[in-house]
Amino acid sequence: MSVLKQSPYLLYSDGKGNIFEDTSLYATGRAGWDAFEVPVEDWIELPDGGNLYELPGRRGIGIDVKTGEMRLCELGWAVAAFIPPAHTGLYLAAYETGHDAPTLPLFCYTAAGWHNEKMYVPAVRIEQDIRQECAGFDQNKVETGVEHFLQAYPHNRLVQHLANNCALTYHCPAARNYFMGRWECPIPSSPACNANCIGCISFQPADEEIVSTQDRLTFKPTAEEIVEFTVPHLESAPFPIVSFGQGCEGEPLLMWETIRQSIIEMRKHTSKGSININTNGSKPAAVDALCKAGLNSIRVSTNSAQKHIYEAYYRPNNYQFEDIVESLKVMRSHGGWASINYFVFPGVTDSEAEYEALRKLIRDTDLTMIQWRNFNIDPDWYLGKVNLYEQGDLLGIKQLQELIKEEFPNVKYGYFNPPMERIQGNFEVDFAH
Repeated sequence: MSVLKQSPYLLYSDGKGNIFEDTSLYATGRAGWDAFEVPVEDWIELPDGGNLYELPGRRGIGIDVKTGEMRLCELGWAVAAFIPPAHTGLYLAAYETGHDAPTLPLFCYTAAGWHNEKMYVPAVRIEQDIRQECAGFDQNKVETGVEHFLQAYPHNRLVQHLANNCALTYHCPAARNYFMGRWECPIPSSPACNANCIGCISFQPADEEIVSTQDRLTFKPTAEEIVEFTVPHLESAPFPIVSFGQGCEGEPLLMWETIRQSIIEMRKHTSKGSININTNGSKPAAVDALCKAGLNSIRVSTNSAQKHIYEAYYRPNNYQFEDIVESLKVMRSHGGWASINYFVFPGVTDSEAEYEALRKLIRDTDLTMIQWRNFNIDPDWYLGKVNLYEQGDLLGIKQLQELIKEEFPNVKYGYFNPPMERIQGNFEVDFAH
């Protein structure tokens, strides 16, 4: 990785799929509603698997190379980067939105720049595990695996869903890994949900201006279907994990009785690997029942450690923020691994109020891990929807991570659910590599 001596140049798009650099402007970054100069040491080369997007109806904000003043780039539309898993963005793309600009689809919009024939983004690698690295996927092996598993489990609707929808249509990294026989195996389990998340990737109301990026699971799997393909995975995969709860479905805790039955059956057949659930944490009593059955870890998703910001985004039905806190406590009371899937949004996540709320959440729950995930949402749209117009003092994402690590050295940082080898042994070494 080359170290920059100066800020990279701002990028713009001509509206026809071509991207250029504007050498009269240095790239900036956004936090909340405002543009900032990005510290030069925060820029890294765009990692493999990253992409650039045009942001239609938006003009990039840069710093004039000669005057040092901020101004708009009038040459074309603003540009942002998608950064691949295992990396956390430190700043959003900075731009001014025109009146007729369309709402952006559900991707992350990290700042991007160009210097010496290379693209740069302000980001940190938060996780060394390579399980979703682009270079690690072999499409021929995925397709061979799909063919093999469909023959092995001809009547299993979940295997068919994971094959035809997840692996072959959406190229879901978790599903592709399953068909390559390794690491974390996804178990979609619920077609229904008890939250109405603004940025839901599998369901958007017909009157909303954005569309969901994938189709939701349409059936309720049986415990038999779940056990049939997960036990062999736990038995044979390296660093094996099976995970209930995926982006292509509703809330798995609504199916907790089926999940409980399947965990009991799995553990009759094998003691290997880790059984995890990715959830909104809405049903602490269900989490308790699952822990008693043999659940090893939980990952609770949240956009904020503050109740009012959480509930404005998740719009929960028949549960509240306190329930997700309780679910984390329940998992820890059973000696299990408790993570939050923390949607990082510069300008919100690193506000002083959020920092204090996160500290309290860690203390109250004895949290084990923070998965620092990039938030896939149009920044203007999100801030407007949750009514966040005042941001107050900001720490910066990097400083926030440093402060939390300093105060809570035992809280692990990462991007993925850890396998049992990491949970019980050496967190720094035992992972996909």
